[in-house]
Amino acid sequence: MLIDKISRSERHDVTGAVGSLSSARRALKEEQPDILLVDLQLPDGSGIDLISEQTLRNPALPILVISIFGDEERVVNAIGAGAQGYLLKDDEEDTILDAVDCLLRGQSPISPSIAVHLIRRFRQLVPHRQEIHPLSDRELEVLQLATKGLSYRETAELMGVSINTVGTFTKRIYTKLAVSSRAEAIFEARQMGLMSDSFSEQRRNGT
Repeated sequence: MLIDKISRSERHDVTGAVGSLSSARRALKEEQPDILLVDLQLPDGSGIDLISEQTLRNPALPILVISIFGDEERVVNAIGAGAQGYLLKDDEEDTILDAVDCLLRGQSPISPSIAVHLIRRFRQLVPHRQEIHPLSDRELEVLQLATKGLSYRETAELMGVSINTVGTFTKRIYTKLAVSSRAEAIFEARQMGLMSDSFSEQRRNGT
């Protein structure tokens, strides 16, 4: 059992161990531990409810989930409820003990297989750079000329296109870079490395 692993290590004192949601609630009213280890599947409810309650009651309390369940929904819900770490019960004994130490130091221990779910969810929530990049050669040329302070008309003449075409390219640039002005577009492009000297040299050389 998990409690036995921790007890025989002599690295930590176990102040209490219960097997249900209701028992945990009663115990936590009487004593506040330095760290709370929570299983998610309890006979009378979900450990996620306990995590939410204790996070509201004491935000500074480190909470570590140790469960047989490692699916993405439970992982994300537990972390969202306030858990600072998530391990699987079949992790090695030393891994679990080290995780407790890490949690007490303010770190967030997570099993590698659990981290995969968090990274996948993060990628779903955050827009990818690929969605707004790269600019086409012509769009980049418009932006490069914009850095020189050229007007739409001057840019059109140099590129051999109409002013309307330059305007169309500019709108596409704004959309791809998620900006609303020329200055913002230039700044964002430089932040993304599109306007670096090496990149410009490659364009001039046709590489």
